[in-house]
Amino acid sequence: MAAGDGIGSAEHLAGRRLPVVVDAMGGDRAPREIVAGARRAADELGVEVTLVGPPDQVGDTEGLALWPCAEVIDMHEDPGRAVRTKKDSSLVRAAEAVRDGRACAMVSAGNTGATMASALLRMGRVRGIARPAIATPIPRPGVAPSLLLDSGANAVCTPAMLVQFARMGAACATARYGTEHPSVALLSIGEEPGKGTPLVKETAELLADVPGLRFLGNVEGRDLLGGPADVVVTDGFTGNVVLKALEGSLRFMLDAVLGVFATDEATRRAGDVLLPFLAPLAAELDPDNTGGAVLLGVDGVCVISHGSSSAQAIVSAVRVALDAVDSGLVSRVRELAATDR
Repeated sequence: MAAGDGIGSAEHLAGRRLPVVVDAMGGDRAPREIVAGARRAADELGVEVTLVGPPDQVGDTEGLALWPCAEVIDMHEDPGRAVRTKKDSSLVRAAEAVRDGRACAMVSAGNTGATMASALLRMGRVRGIARPAIATPIPRPGVAPSLLLDSGANAVCTPAMLVQFARMGAACATARYGTEHPSVALLSIGEEPGKGTPLVKETAELLADVPGLRFLGNVEGRDLLGGPADVVVTDGFTGNVVLKALEGSLRFMLDAVLGVFATDEATRRAGDVLLPFLAPLAAELDPDNTGGAVLLGVDGVCVISHGSSSAQAIVSAVRVALDAVDSGLVSRVRELAATDR
């Protein structure tokens, strides 16, 4: 079976789940925070986690196994060129471990483009999928997150690609969150039909005709947090801009609210009363607790975490990877792609 088949496949040989491989050198705070997060993930989630990276740069692995390599792909490097030339890099070796059945999933907070390229070139694309897409969960307090895709893999898209993203996103919402008949919306500048760019207009017409797809029509950027759609589709350029804007806005608002509670004695007393109620909401909205986004369309589980990932973000990213493995997410994508052929 292929790398991403889930329970009963190579990921669970002899009843034992294969390790999750973590790129120890990925992210702005590597390797220390990445190693610390990997160690915590192993302890808290009860899963085997293996690091990959140059031993002399990784240093103390806190007792975790390390698969050695000689190279690292930096954040500023051209993704395609780096993956082709740095064949002994931590990213490439992590993707190869999933491909070769030595790991059930890979996690990286490094160069997003290079992570995607490594997964695509080493694991391969699911047959029938035109381009992979990054599916990022957007918190909706009280209910399952919505999925925004593409959030950075493809800056330029065609209507057919967006339709396929919608179908992959719906499959992911069902597999990961148990959402039956997930609703799908298209990100635009207005809710009314006919609004948006030529890409949006043509995609809307195609989505409305997809059998079995519950298409709600257009949604605006204000509808992403707490909005009605389980899946929101857009091109990778727009999706990445929206995602970064949301993350920055949420962090600013949380910091601003918490800062108010320390201005004087009255606000400190108010904080004592309100913080126990606000803390769970803040935790739900914290990107570090989201952990990462699944790259849909590649033939294995790849989770991309944000570049500033803390140890907590890595714990969350490993949890996302396990969810994707145990739900058989790659198999679901493979099944829907087969219906298109």
